[in-house]
Amino acid sequence: MSNTANPYTLEIAACERPAGHFTWAIRRHGKLFQRADRLQTTEEAAERSGLAAIEKLLNGHDR
Repeated sequence: MSNTANPYTLEIAACERPAGHFTWAIRRHGKLFQRADRLQTTEEAAERSGLAAIEKLLNGHDR
């Protein structure tokens, strides 16, 4: 998901605590830019949440 038009990369990771939950992080040009503030119960939910955050960034709602 990284290119010149979109410098953001979405990473989904499983949490150790609590087990069975997932989180996401957005990197801009390889550096950590934003993290999830809530854990998700499925990997798919974490991906949807992270993609929604990237959409906000791309639409100019980054701050």
